[in-house]
Amino acid sequence: MITSPRSDCPVNRALEMIGDQWSLVILRDIAAYDRRSFRELCTANEEGISAPVLSRRLADLTRAGFLTKADTSPGKQGQYSLTELGLQTIPLMVELARLGVLLDPATARNAPEFADPSHAGGLETEIGELRRRHLGG
Repeated sequence: MITSPRSDCPVNRALEMIGDQWSLVILRDIAAYDRRSFRELCTANEEGISAPVLSRRLADLTRAGFLTKADTSPGKQGQYSLTELGLQTIPLMVELARLGVLLDPATARNAPEFADPSHAGGLETEIGELRRRHLGG
């Protein structure tokens, strides 16, 4: 994650924040599969993220305001939650999933449920449900 912008371009800035190999995959795992602890994110991730990389990316995403981490007692796994900014990445993930299916139709069976255009209630309903679960609102 680049903390000092290279330009004033909004596309560049978004890519500097979440355009690395792992950030959107982590946000996808939290949003689509409700993997919210470090252990779940590390062990259930099909792409094979390593623990040190996951730790750095979670810290970056939390520091940048895409995630929050609930404080827990010692020995317990903290849970990560999407912030409003994190929720704003979901339409982007939907479009990337659509592009992924165009590039490789075999991936369609693995698209997150919220990327399915026939999903009951639509994307706004899904984002509203995620908002309730993650922000309590």
